[in-house]
Formats: sequence, structure tokens, C-alpha cells
Amino acid sequence: MRTACLLLTASLCFSADLFRDDFSRFPAGWLSNPIGQLNGAIQEYHYIEHRGVRTHPWRNPIVHLDSWVVSEEDGKPYIEQHLVNDMPGRTTPLFVTGDEEWSSYTAEVSMKPLSLAERAGIAFRYHTSRHYFLFALTSGKQAVLEVRQPIEKVLRQAEWRSIAAADFAYSTEQYYRLKVENEGEKIRAYIDGQLVLEATDAELTKGQAGLMANVPARFMSFAVTASDDAKKAIDARITQREAELKSLRGANPKPVLWRRFHTPLFGAGRNTRFGDLDGDGRLDMLIAQNIPRVRGDAFDHISCLTAVTLDGRILWQLGKPDPRNGLLTNDTPFQIYDLDGDGRNEVVLVRDFKLQVLEGATGKLKQWTWMPRAAPDNKERPYERNNGDSIAFVNGEILIKDRYRWFWLFDKDLKLKWQGEGQTGHYPYPVDTDNDGKQEFIIGFSLWSHLGKRLWSHDQTLKDHADAISAGSFGPDPKAPVRFYACSSDEGFVVFNADGGILKHVLLGHAQTQSVGKFRPETPGLQIFIANFWRSPGIVTLFDWEANILAQKEMAPGSTHLAPVNWRGDGNEFALLSANTRDGGMIDGQLRRVVMFPGDGHPDLAYHVANVTGDARDEIILWDRDRVWIYTQDRPFTGQRIYSPRRNPDFNDSNYRATVSLPDWK
Repeated sequence: MRTACLLLTASLCFSADLFRDDFSRFPAGWLSNPIGQLNGAIQEYHYIEHRGVRTHPWRNPIVHLDSWVVSEEDGKPYIEQHLVNDMPGRTTPLFVTGDEEWSSYTAEVSMKPLSLAERAGIAFRYHTSRHYFLFALTSGKQAVLEVRQPIEKVLRQAEWRSIAAADFAYSTEQYYRLKVENEGEKIRAYIDGQLVLEATDAELTKGQAGLMANVPARFMSFAVTASDDAKKAIDARITQREAELKSLRGANPKPVLWRRFHTPLFGAGRNTRFGDLDGDGRLDMLIAQNIPRVRGDAFDHISCLTAVTLDGRILWQLGKPDPRNGLLTNDTPFQIYDLDGDGRNEVVLVRDFKLQVLEGATGKLKQWTWMPRAAPDNKERPYERNNGDSIAFVNGEILIKDRYRWFWLFDKDLKLKWQGEGQTGHYPYPVDTDNDGKQEFIIGFSLWSHLGKRLWSHDQTLKDHADAISAGSFGPDPKAPVRFYACSSDEGFVVFNADGGILKHVLLGHAQTQSVGKFRPETPGLQIFIANFWRSPGIVTLFDWEANILAQKEMAPGSTHLAPVNWRGDGNEFALLSANTRDGGMIDGQLRRVVMFPGDGHPDLAYHVANVTGDARDEIILWDRDRVWIYTQDRPFTGQRIYSPRRNPDFNDSNYRATVSLPDWK
């Protein structure tokens, strides 16, 4: 009979059992499956608990890999890693469980390798998918103890440190019982009851446990056990942690529902914009649906636009709504902005190969022009004209980019002023670097002047594209020269000075999203949160303004925007993971989940942070394709002055933008 338990339900466990599973509860087949025509990037900025079967308390850290299948062999259930990993130097399929406080435990599993080409075995002392210990069989002839390092030395080459190795010939025709014992810093590794490796290593002495395989391999009967004393010590640490979290959460305002409404047929994922459309001084919501064309994330077209107030009243709608068209894995070119400066917002968008301006209050077309023609040498050129990827406003003018080569600057009358070429990345960031009253902007890894001069560039030296970029003086001196902070995909986190010199380059994996705020009030300057995605999703790292790592933890299934939240109003900001009641919440500068959302059935697919009710603190707008819920604090603000940070404007919004929250008070 199968027994599975975690320490949080220790009363149900056998003495000294931390966890035990024979995988029999899972249905036969893939534990995950691709989500329709959308690729794994759907989890870059949407919360999705799983991609097929609910596996909790197990989890697949590399969420975009559909690695794990379940079946039976001779009547016994097994779980199999079935993919051929064509990039073992960059990522590894994993399946892990447990608690970060697990220590001095024994993990064991029966494993049958189905290939001799690469490693397969037990992951232990697991901290993140880029930092854990491994006991594995490899190359058909060896048993190894290794530890993966969180920071690479060479781009796209995982950094492993060898601890011990021994000759061990094995085949693909039988199961081997692998067992690894942790006793403080000591490690002993066994195969079929025989000690094969022994070492002492203090780099990590606690963490989760699970399965790892770079080749197809089958696993049966997984167990984690500990001595009674070790189990009591683990229980005590978990109890202390939970008590501390309870105290922290009790000291913070709780989220309470302020407003909710449905979005029948016209709802979408994170393809929305916020701004005052009807001129009443309050935020409205503009929801875009899209139909992918050519391929899933480069040539989709906006199919329906719906303008709705935050009490659910539809202002106008263009196009035919269809919930099938609600999700996407890229940007789409539309924004809310007062283009003509008359105090009333317009909607600026690209649709049907036209740059269009609509009345914000009615959706009525005011003016339009054709988009530029596509370059003859574009690698992909399905259309004669460009269809656009995203829109930003720089010095009141319209910057439109494609994916990922060209961008164009149009004036307020929709006249093309100039165009640029380069590795454009996902979204630009405007900033006045020389205090002349005109914004320059960084797009990709290049800085451009407002007149179209490229001031410096690393487009040719950095080997990936820019995901989220911020710029500013984030140190203790707000008048210091501007620095540029780039989440640079596989290039990790890169910091440039005002002249384009690289000040710091941290190869921490695929850096995807970024937010800047006052997350540690006791630390000088601002702090920068970064979340990874491809090949190491869900790893959250907090940096200081000089790009020194302050904390790191694996916190989310997929990536997250980590948007700054002025929840307390006292100058201490939190970062929002998601609204999920288990995986989400707001985290502080110590990476603790200090605000959690109630289990009331609210949506948790996407979110936006904004001051809606007017007291300078932020509300949380949550939605999925069917409904919108808005949360505020359960108590009024009582201080003498209230924190009111300055953020980059809503009219420059993107699924990829970095959110910057600069200190200010009312």
C-alpha cells in the first residue's frame, strides 16, 4: 500500500518517515502536456499551477519541459523521465518534493536507466534547480557525487563541482536501489546496499529531495527517512518558521475583496492595459484578444478590444470576442495615452497593418497610417508590411518595435521620423541620461538618442536578447549617473554605466523579469528583484543596486513579474509573486511570503498593481479569461505620512517591462 506524507502532516507518518511514494496515485500517461498552440512561454507571466495533472507535493521545477510520464512495469507503478535532453550543459529534468528544512535524512529510490549516455539519479540538499547535490549513475560505468553551482562561469555551461566518483558498470536491463545518506555535512552513497561513495561537504546541508535524469530513466518506490532526533529538529525548525510567518502576516494588512465583475466572452490573460478611458479620473481596463498567425508568438493580430470600467461596465468593444483568443505568449501593440495633449486619453494601436489612434471614451477611429514595409531580407517575411510587436512612448512620440530587429519613431501626427535596427529585445526603457529634458532610450543592448543616433551598443557582444530593462540612479545618491540594468535572458543580469561599460555580469541563468523598489528599508539604495524562466524557472534573486546577490530562492512555478506593492504605506515595499493561495503571495526583502490571499475562489492567472481607491497604497487587480477581482487592505492607513512611490507610467506597459518604484511620500 502506498504511503505519502510531509512533515506538515507528521502525525500521519510512520516514525522517521519524511516522505514515501510509489507513484501509484498518478494516472498513466504524461503528468503534463503542452497547452494547445501556446508554447511554454505562457508561464513567463501567467500563473498556471500545472500543465496537466496536479502533482503536489511533487513538482516539476523545469515547468516548460514535459518530462515525466507514469505507467506500470510487471504490475508495479513507475515514473519515467522520457525526454532526450539535448542541452545537459544548460538544464536538467527534475522532479522534487519536501521542505527546505529537511536535513540529516536518507533518500532512496529504485532506478532503471534506459540510456547510458548521461546522468540519472537522486537530487538531494535541493535549494533551486541550479543549486543542489546529485548522486547519479553516468556513462554506463561510473557513480558520481556532484553539486551544481548557482552561477555559471561560461555562458550556457552548467557549473558542476565534483565531490567523489567511483567505477560502477551498470546496464539498462535492471533496477538499481540508489540510496544517499546525509548526516550533517557527511554524505554516504549506496547502490543495492553497498557503500560506493563517501564524502564531507558543507556547501548545502539541507534542502528538498527528488529525481534527476538527463536521459530516459524509470524510478520506483521513492522514500525519504530520518532518525527520530533529526525529524524532531526538522519539525522544530518548520514550526519556528511557520510561527514567524504567522506573526509577519498578522502585522500586515490582509487582502479583502473590494470589487469584482465578469468578462463574458471578451476576457484575456495578461494582454490588458490600464488607464482613464472615459475621462472620469479613474482607471479603466482595456482587454485585447488576439489570433496567432504564421507561428504562435510573433505575428498574432488583435482580434477584439473591449474597454471596461473597474465596476464592470463596458464602454465599447471592437471586433468579435471569443474566449479561445484570450491567451498569448508575447506582446501586442496597444496602449492608452493622451497623444494630442488635450487631457483625454486615446488608444494607440497597430491593427490590420495600420498604426491607429482611437478615441479613448468611444473607440472611434481618429486617424491612421500604414505601418512601414517589411525589410526584404527579414528572416521571416510572411507579410509585406510590419504588424508590430509593442508600443512605447518616448518624449511624447510613438516608438513601435517588431520582434526582434526593427523599430520606428512616429510623431503625434503619425509621421515616420526615423527608424532603427538592432537586437531590439522585448521592450525599451526611456530615461533622460544627460538631464537635457529629452529622453534617450535603451532598446535591446543599445542606447539611442531622441534624434536617432546610436550612442553605444552591446548587441554584437552579448549572445542573447534583452527581456526586462530598467534605468536610473538606484543607489543612495539619486543624482548619481544613470545605470542600466538588463535581464539578459541566458546572459543573466548585466549592469551598464552611462557610457555603456559593463559594470557587472552575473550568469545566474535565464533572467526574465525585473522589478526595482525599496524591499529592504535598512539597506542603502534600492533593491532589484529578478525572476528566471527558461531552463531555471521560478528562481527569485534579490540584488542590491550594485548587483550583489542578497538572497535567492526557488519560489514560483514558472516566472513572475514580481511587481512592487506599496501595501503598508510605510516605505517598505513587497513584491507580488501571484495571487495563488499556496504558490503566490507578496514577499519581503528576505523572500518570506508575508501577505497571502484568501481561499475564496478568486482568479490567479494574471495581476496588475495600482492605486485604485485613492489612499496612495496599492490595490491588486486579479483576473483570468472569465472574471476580474480587486483586493484592497482590510484596515485604513494610520501613519502621519504615507509612502507614494513614483512608478514608470501605465502608458508604457508590456508583458516584459521592468517595473521601477522610486521613493516618494505624501
